[in-house]
Amino acid sequence: MFKILKNFFDFCSAEDRKRFYISIVFSFIQAVFEALKIPAIACMVNALLKQDVTANTCLTCLCIMVVSVIGAGIAKSKATMLQTEGGYHTCAEKRMRLAEHLRYLPMGYYNENSLGRIMSVTTNTMQNLENVATRVVMIVCSGLLTTAVITAMILAYDWRIGLILCGGLAVFFAVNSGMMKASAAMAKQKIEKDSALVAKVIEYIQGIAEVKSFRLTGQRSRELNTAIDENERANSAMELKLIPFMTAQSFWLKAVGTIIVLASVLLHIGGSMDLLTTIIMIISSYLIYAQLDNAGKYSALLRTVDVCVSQAQDVLSTPQMDISGKDIAPEHCNISAENISFAYDQKKIIDGVSLSIPEHTTTALVGPSGGGKTTLTSLLSRFWDVDEGKVTLDGRDVREYSMDSLMRNFSFVFQSVYLFADTIANNIRFGQPDAPMEKVIEAAKKACCHDFITALPDGYDTVIGEGGASLSGGEKQRISIARAIMKDAPVIVLDEATANVDPENEAELMKAIEALTREKTIIMIAHRLKTVRHADQILVIENGKIAQQGTHDSLMLQDGIYRTFVESRREAASWRL
Repeated sequence: MFKILKNFFDFCSAEDRKRFYISIVFSFIQAVFEALKIPAIACMVNALLKQDVTANTCLTCLCIMVVSVIGAGIAKSKATMLQTEGGYHTCAEKRMRLAEHLRYLPMGYYNENSLGRIMSVTTNTMQNLENVATRVVMIVCSGLLTTAVITAMILAYDWRIGLILCGGLAVFFAVNSGMMKASAAMAKQKIEKDSALVAKVIEYIQGIAEVKSFRLTGQRSRELNTAIDENERANSAMELKLIPFMTAQSFWLKAVGTIIVLASVLLHIGGSMDLLTTIIMIISSYLIYAQLDNAGKYSALLRTVDVCVSQAQDVLSTPQMDISGKDIAPEHCNISAENISFAYDQKKIIDGVSLSIPEHTTTALVGPSGGGKTTLTSLLSRFWDVDEGKVTLDGRDVREYSMDSLMRNFSFVFQSVYLFADTIANNIRFGQPDAPMEKVIEAAKKACCHDFITALPDGYDTVIGEGGASLSGGEKQRISIARAIMKDAPVIVLDEATANVDPENEAELMKAIEALTREKTIIMIAHRLKTVRHADQILVIENGKIAQQGTHDSLMLQDGIYRTFVESRREAASWRL
C-alpha cells in the first residue's frame, strides 16, 4: 500500500507532489481534531459519574466538540482541495507530456503498438487516475492517519487496550496485504481488457465501410461483443475476487471493536480499570476503525492506480529520437544519403543506399510495392533514424538539427489525408494557427479548392467531420495541399498524392500540386508515368536498394525494372472493352 502511494507521488510533478504532501499534513491535523472528540466525551462522562455536571462543564465539552468539528471540517476541506488540484493537475500535465513524448517517438513505435492501446493510455488511463487516484489517496491517507492518532490516544489512556488495537491493526494489514496481492493480477487484466475494448471499438468504427461492403457486420459485431463481454468479465471477476477480502476486513474491524468492549468490561470487573476509562474505551471502540474501514475498502483500487501509473510510465520511458540538436536554418536544401541502412524487426528494409537530391529539383521514387520507397522518404525526412550511414540537409547531418527546425523545411502530402474535426480554415492554417484569413484564402486558391469551399453552407467556417469524412477524396487532397502551401517549406514530399483521385478531380489536383511545388525541392513516390517522366532524376527502388537511376529517357534505353514498368502501363492503358 505504502509503496503504491510512493510510486504515485513520484509520478506527480514536484509542484503536485508538494500539494499532496501538504494535504497529508492537513489530513493529520484533521485526524487530531477528530480525536478531540474522545477527551470531550471523557470530560462529560467524568462529570456524570461524579454527578457534578455544571454549566462550565457543559460549556467546556461543547467548546471542545465545536473546535473538533470545525477544525476537522476546515482541515478536511483544505486537504480535499489540495488533493483534487494535485490529482487533476497531474493528469492534465501528464496528458500533455504524453502527447509531447509521442510526437518524438520513432514511427516504428506506432507499428508495434495498436492505436487502441495508445489511445487507451492517453484517455482511459489518465481518466482512471483522475477519477480514482485522488479519491483513493485522500481516503486511504485520511483513514491511516486518523487511526494512528486515535490509537496513540488510546495507548495514552490504557496501554493494554492500546496493544489490543495494535494487534487488530496487524491482522487488518495482513488481510489487506492479501487483498492487494489478489488485486495485482486482476487490476492488470482489467486495464488490458479496457485497452482491448478501446482498440476493437476504434477498429470497428474505422473499418465500418469495409465491414458493410463485405457483409461482415455479424462477424465484426461478434468480435466487438466478445471484447465487451471479456471486459465485463474482467471487471466482474476483480470485484468478486476482492469482495471476500473487503468483507473479512470489515468483519475483523468490528470484531476488534467487540473485543475492546469485552476486554474493557473484564478489566473493570477485575478492578484494574476505573469506570471512566472503561466507558471511554467502550465509546472509542465505535470510533476507532470508522475511517480505517473506508480506507481498507478503497485500498483495493490502489492497484488500479499503480497499473495506470505503470502504463503511463512505460510510454514516457520509451526512448525518443534524439531531438536535442541545434536550431538551424539551412541556406540551401540539397539532400543526400551516404550508404544508409535501416532494419525493422531485424528485417533489412533499406540496404546501403546513397543518393543526392540537388536543391530545386524533382526526384521520383518508383519500384515494386514493399521495395522500401516510403521507408526511404521517412529516413530522408527523419521520421526514423538510420541504423548506418547518414542523411544530410545542406551538408549537415539531419541529427544535428533540432526536430522542430528540421521539420520547418519539409511539407508532406500523403496518399491518405487526415483532416481534423474543425473548420476548413483551421485545417488549412494547421501549421500557422495565427495566420490571417487572407493567407488562408490565398493558399486555398493556389490549391484550387477555393470554389468548392465557398459553395459550402458556411464557407471556410464549415466544420468538417473527423478525418474529413464529409469531403470527397479529391477535396481532402486539395485542402491538404493548401495546408502545405501555407507552410511554404522548401522541401515537398509527395507520397502517391494522386493515386486515389478520380479523373474529374485529377486536373484540379495537378494544378494544385504545380502551385505547391514551384521552386521547391521535390521528392515524390509515384506509380503513374505522367507524374514521373519529367522528373530531374528517377530512382528505381527494389529490395531496399537503388536498382536503377537516371532520367526517363536514359532509363528507357536500359533493360530493367523501369522500362518494364512503363511498358506494362502503356499496355494497360491501351486496353479497350
